[in-house]
Amino acid sequence: VTKFRMPGNFKSLLEKQVVGPSTEILAESDFPEQSFKPKVQMPFKRVPGQNPRKVEVERKRRLYLTFDIAELLASKGIDSNQLMPRHYDPDNMPPIEETKDSVFPIYLPLKVFDNDEFDCRTPEEWISLGLEPGSSDRKPVPGKALLPTDDVLGHEDPKSQELIYKWIDVGVLDYDKETELYLVHKTDAKGLVRDEEGRPILNGGITPEG
Repeated sequence: VTKFRMPGNFKSLLEKQVVGPSTEILAESDFPEQSFKPKVQMPFKRVPGQNPRKVEVERKRRLYLTFDIAELLASKGIDSNQLMPRHYDPDNMPPIEETKDSVFPIYLPLKVFDNDEFDCRTPEEWISLGLEPGSSDRKPVPGKALLPTDDVLGHEDPKSQELIYKWIDVGVLDYDKETELYLVHKTDAKGLVRDEEGRPILNGGITPEG
Protein backbone atom coordinates (compact mmCIF):
# COMPACT_ATOMS: atom_id res chain seq x y z
CA VAL A 1 0.00 0.00 0.00
CA THR A 2 1.54 3.27 -1.08
CA LYS A 3 -1.44 5.62 -1.02
CA PHE A 4 -1.22 6.36 2.69
CA ARG A 5 2.48 7.12 2.83
CA MET A 6 3.20 10.56 4.31
CA PRO A 7 5.32 12.86 2.15
CA GLY A 8 8.74 13.72 3.54
CA ASN A 9 7.95 17.46 3.60
CA PHE A 10 4.62 17.00 5.40
CA LYS A 11 5.42 19.58 8.10
CA SER A 12 6.28 22.27 5.57
CA LEU A 13 3.05 21.52 3.68
CA LEU A 14 1.04 22.10 6.87
CA GLU A 15 2.79 25.41 7.49
CA LYS A 16 1.88 26.59 3.99
CA GLN A 17 -1.79 25.81 4.53
CA VAL A 18 -3.91 28.95 4.89
CA VAL A 19 -6.95 28.53 7.12
CA GLY A 20 -9.63 31.22 7.21
CA PRO A 21 -10.44 33.18 10.38
CA SER A 22 -12.50 31.49 13.07
CA THR A 23 -15.64 32.97 14.63
CA GLU A 24 -14.77 31.31 17.93
CA ILE A 25 -13.92 33.75 20.74
CA LEU A 26 -10.40 32.73 21.73
CA ALA A 27 -9.57 35.66 24.04
CA GLU A 28 -9.86 34.89 27.76
CA SER A 29 -12.36 37.04 29.65
CA ASP A 30 -13.67 37.32 33.20
CA PHE A 31 -16.92 38.89 31.97
CA PRO A 32 -20.02 36.92 30.91
CA GLU A 33 -20.94 37.15 27.24
CA GLN A 34 -24.42 38.55 27.98
CA SER A 35 -22.96 41.45 29.97
CA PHE A 36 -21.90 43.11 26.69
CA LYS A 37 -25.34 42.87 25.10
CA PRO A 38 -27.42 46.09 25.11
CA LYS A 39 -31.01 46.24 26.23
CA VAL A 40 -33.35 46.48 23.25
CA GLN A 41 -37.04 47.37 23.53
CA MET A 42 -38.35 44.99 20.87
CA PRO A 43 -40.82 42.09 20.85
CA PHE A 44 -39.31 38.62 20.72
CA LYS A 45 -41.73 37.67 17.94
CA ARG A 46 -40.62 39.24 14.67
CA VAL A 47 -43.09 41.45 12.82
CA PRO A 48 -42.98 41.23 8.98
CA GLY A 49 -40.73 43.98 7.62
CA GLN A 50 -38.95 44.47 10.96
CA ASN A 51 -35.38 43.45 11.80
CA PRO A 52 -35.04 40.32 13.95
CA ARG A 53 -34.33 41.02 17.61
CA LYS A 54 -30.90 39.34 17.47
CA VAL A 55 -29.87 41.53 14.53
CA GLU A 56 -30.91 44.71 16.35
CA VAL A 57 -29.04 43.66 19.51
CA GLU A 58 -25.87 42.99 17.51
CA ARG A 59 -26.13 46.33 15.68
CA LYS A 60 -26.55 48.20 18.96
CA ARG A 61 -23.64 46.30 20.51
CA ARG A 62 -21.32 47.25 17.65
CA LEU A 63 -22.54 50.87 17.75
CA TYR A 64 -21.91 51.22 21.49
CA LEU A 65 -18.43 49.71 21.09
CA THR A 66 -17.52 52.68 18.88
CA PHE A 67 -18.35 55.17 21.67
CA ASP A 68 -15.64 56.33 24.07
CA ILE A 69 -16.72 58.47 27.02
CA ALA A 70 -13.36 60.26 27.23
CA GLU A 71 -13.53 61.25 23.54
CA LEU A 72 -17.19 62.28 23.82
CA LEU A 73 -16.44 64.57 26.78
CA ALA A 74 -13.31 65.98 25.12
CA SER A 75 -15.34 66.83 22.00
CA LYS A 76 -17.51 69.04 24.24
CA GLY A 77 -14.45 70.73 25.72
CA ILE A 78 -14.62 68.85 29.03
CA ASP A 79 -11.41 67.82 30.77
CA SER A 80 -12.18 64.57 32.61
CA ASN A 81 -9.33 65.19 35.06
CA GLN A 82 -11.11 68.33 36.30
CA LEU A 83 -14.38 66.52 37.02
CA MET A 84 -13.05 65.44 40.42
CA PRO A 85 -13.04 67.92 43.35
CA ARG A 86 -9.64 68.84 44.79
CA HIS A 87 -8.36 70.46 47.96
CA TYR A 88 -8.39 74.25 47.83
CA ASP A 89 -4.80 75.50 47.36
CA PRO A 90 -4.48 79.24 48.14
CA ASP A 91 -0.80 79.27 47.16
CA ASN A 92 -1.51 78.26 43.55
CA MET A 93 -4.41 80.51 42.63
CA PRO A 94 -4.73 80.94 38.84
CA PRO A 95 -4.79 84.52 37.52
CA ILE A 96 -8.18 86.10 36.83
CA GLU A 97 -7.42 86.13 33.07
CA GLU A 98 -7.30 82.31 33.04
CA THR A 99 -10.39 81.81 35.22
CA LYS A 100 -12.53 84.26 33.21
CA ASP A 101 -13.28 86.63 36.11
CA SER A 102 -13.94 83.73 38.49
CA VAL A 103 -11.41 83.75 41.32
CA PHE A 104 -12.54 80.46 42.84
CA PRO A 105 -12.89 77.29 40.76
CA ILE A 106 -16.48 76.38 40.00
CA TYR A 107 -17.47 72.89 41.06
CA LEU A 108 -20.86 71.25 41.45
CA PRO A 109 -21.12 67.78 43.01
CA LEU A 110 -22.08 64.88 40.76
CA LYS A 111 -25.18 64.23 42.90
CA VAL A 112 -26.78 67.36 41.40
CA PHE A 113 -26.79 65.71 37.98
CA ASP A 114 -27.31 62.10 39.14
CA ASN A 115 -30.70 61.37 37.60
CA ASP A 116 -31.65 57.74 36.97
CA GLU A 117 -35.10 58.32 35.44
CA PHE A 118 -33.89 57.47 31.94
CA ASP A 119 -31.56 54.59 32.84
CA CYS A 120 -32.26 51.50 30.73
CA ARG A 121 -31.51 49.19 33.68
CA THR A 122 -31.76 49.36 37.46
CA PRO A 123 -28.56 48.79 39.51
CA GLU A 124 -29.82 45.31 40.42
CA GLU A 125 -30.31 44.47 36.74
CA TRP A 126 -26.78 45.66 35.91
CA ILE A 127 -25.28 43.47 38.63
CA SER A 128 -27.40 40.46 37.59
CA LEU A 129 -25.72 40.54 34.15
CA GLY A 130 -22.80 38.82 35.84
CA LEU A 131 -24.86 35.67 36.39
CA GLU A 132 -24.40 32.98 33.77
CA PRO A 133 -27.03 30.27 33.16
CA GLY A 134 -26.29 27.17 35.20
CA SER A 135 -23.68 28.87 37.42
CA SER A 136 -24.06 29.98 41.03
CA ASP A 137 -21.06 32.36 40.85
CA ARG A 138 -21.63 35.98 39.87
CA LYS A 139 -18.93 37.41 37.62
CA PRO A 140 -18.00 41.10 37.29
CA VAL A 141 -19.79 43.34 34.81
CA PRO A 142 -17.64 45.42 32.41
CA GLY A 143 -17.62 49.19 32.79
CA LYS A 144 -15.56 52.38 32.85
CA ALA A 145 -14.84 54.49 35.93
CA LEU A 146 -13.10 57.81 36.49
CA LEU A 147 -10.28 56.72 38.80
CA PRO A 148 -6.86 58.03 39.86
CA THR A 149 -3.86 56.57 38.05
CA ASP A 150 -1.99 56.38 41.38
CA ASP A 151 -3.79 53.73 43.47
CA VAL A 152 -1.81 54.33 46.68
CA LEU A 153 -2.28 58.11 46.85
CA GLY A 154 -5.80 57.72 45.45
CA HIS A 155 -6.84 55.68 48.48
CA GLU A 156 -5.00 57.89 50.98
CA ASP A 157 -6.17 61.25 49.63
CA PRO A 158 -8.60 61.11 46.67
CA LYS A 159 -8.78 64.95 46.55
CA SER A 160 -5.02 65.48 46.27
CA GLN A 161 -3.86 68.08 43.73
CA GLU A 162 -1.15 65.66 42.56
CA LEU A 163 -3.60 63.00 41.35
CA ILE A 164 -4.46 62.49 37.69
CA TYR A 165 -7.89 61.01 37.00
CA LYS A 166 -8.63 59.01 33.84
CA TRP A 167 -11.43 56.82 32.51
CA ILE A 168 -10.26 53.27 33.24
CA ASP A 169 -11.73 49.86 32.31
CA VAL A 170 -13.12 48.17 35.41
CA GLY A 171 -15.17 45.21 36.51
CA VAL A 172 -18.25 46.16 38.53
CA LEU A 173 -18.38 43.80 41.51
CA ASP A 174 -21.26 44.98 43.68
CA TYR A 175 -23.77 47.74 44.47
CA ASP A 176 -24.67 49.30 47.82
CA LYS A 177 -28.31 50.41 48.06
CA GLU A 178 -27.77 52.66 51.08
CA THR A 179 -24.88 54.71 49.66
CA GLU A 180 -25.98 54.21 46.01
CA LEU A 181 -22.36 53.42 45.12
CA TYR A 182 -20.83 50.71 42.96
CA LEU A 183 -17.81 48.64 43.98
CA VAL A 184 -15.38 48.37 41.06
CA HIS A 185 -11.99 46.76 40.42
CA LYS A 186 -9.49 47.85 37.77
CA THR A 187 -8.78 45.38 34.98
CA ASP A 188 -5.21 44.23 34.43
CA ALA A 189 -3.15 44.53 31.22
CA LYS A 190 -5.06 41.57 29.72
CA GLY A 191 -8.46 43.04 30.58
CA LEU A 192 -9.04 40.52 33.38
CA VAL A 193 -10.43 41.16 36.87
CA ARG A 194 -8.12 39.26 39.20
CA ASP A 195 -7.07 39.44 42.84
CA GLU A 196 -3.49 39.64 44.13
CA GLU A 197 -3.04 35.89 43.66
CA GLY A 198 -4.31 35.95 40.07
CA ARG A 199 -7.68 34.36 40.81
CA PRO A 200 -10.94 35.65 39.23
CA ILE A 201 -12.95 37.87 41.58
CA LEU A 202 -16.44 36.38 41.94
CA ASN A 203 -19.59 37.23 43.92
CA GLY A 204 -18.58 40.82 44.57
CA GLY A 205 -15.23 39.85 46.09
CA ILE A 206 -16.76 37.97 49.02
CA THR A 207 -14.66 34.92 49.88
CA PRO A 208 -15.55 31.93 52.10
CA GLU A 209 -13.41 33.60 54.79
CA GLY A 210 -15.55 36.77 54.64
